[in-house]
Amino acid sequence: MAAKKTERLLNLVICLLATRRYLTVQQIRDAVPGYETGNEEAFRRMFERDKEELRELGVPLETGSNSHWDDEVGYRIARRDYQLPELVLEPDEAAALGLAARLWQSAPLAGATGSALLKLRAAGIETPAGATGLEPRIGASEPAFEAVLAAATHGRRLRFRYRTAGRPTDEDRHVEPWGVVSWRGRWYLVGHDLVREAPRVFRLSRIVGDVKAEGPDGAVAKPEGVDLRAMVVREADEMQPRQTARVRVRSGSCWELRRSATSVTPDEPGWEVVELGFSDTERFADRITGYGADAVVLAPEDARESVVRRLTALATR
Repeated sequence: MAAKKTERLLNLVICLLATRRYLTVQQIRDAVPGYETGNEEAFRRMFERDKEELRELGVPLETGSNSHWDDEVGYRIARRDYQLPELVLEPDEAAALGLAARLWQSAPLAGATGSALLKLRAAGIETPAGATGLEPRIGASEPAFEAVLAAATHGRRLRFRYRTAGRPTDEDRHVEPWGVVSWRGRWYLVGHDLVREAPRVFRLSRIVGDVKAEGPDGAVAKPEGVDLRAMVVREADEMQPRQTARVRVRSGSCWELRRSATSVTPDEPGWEVVELGFSDTERFADRITGYGADAVVLAPEDARESVVRRLTALATR
């Protein structure tokens, strides 16, 4: 909606709210800025369009006359119909709202939640979240957070580069987003991977570069019966270490393995041995293969064989 038209509609609403009497069309033209220009016919067409637009927006525009002797119909907006009813919250409800707002304090939605709290206070409702003694925080420092959340909210497809754990390079992903979920301090995107043609969970911190939204709003919708949180919990549980591997790493290399290791011990000159947990042998093999000759799996045997198989296939190409 153009700014000029928006201002005119706002002026019309203010004018009709400010009076208890029905105002005639001519009185409205004289009182509302934006109607003073143009001829009578152009004004009438403009006013008819504005009336219909206000009604479509849900504004309760009344028509009537001030007495039985008035021949011309007038217009007004009754405050009792336009104003929201008094908002009453129980103390625990107000505390819950305040606590939820504190939850989003560091996220891009902080501005919206702050505005909501301000409106509640203006209505005389306090939100004493601090009285609970809890200070919840959900950070949203991932660069992709805002773009991914917007696309999921508006139902638009996403394209981005994604780095899977254990792989040295990132890949293109084309996803229909179903929602964004926070679990144990991390944010995840849940959706349908159009390349792999299957539901997938993506950790936002592993998205590389810009996120591009595609298609019209509403093109994507979450399927009925899908539990996004359960999908994230299941994915995170599958990634929990269930086995321990021993890997010989070259000195001064494999820093990502060293950071996730439970122990690092000296080995022969120029090498150390790290112990680290993993859950999926094939994913772990992908992770180690990316380090080439700088990492050698010592145990378990099935993980070692998986890495050897990959390196042999690479060498024969």
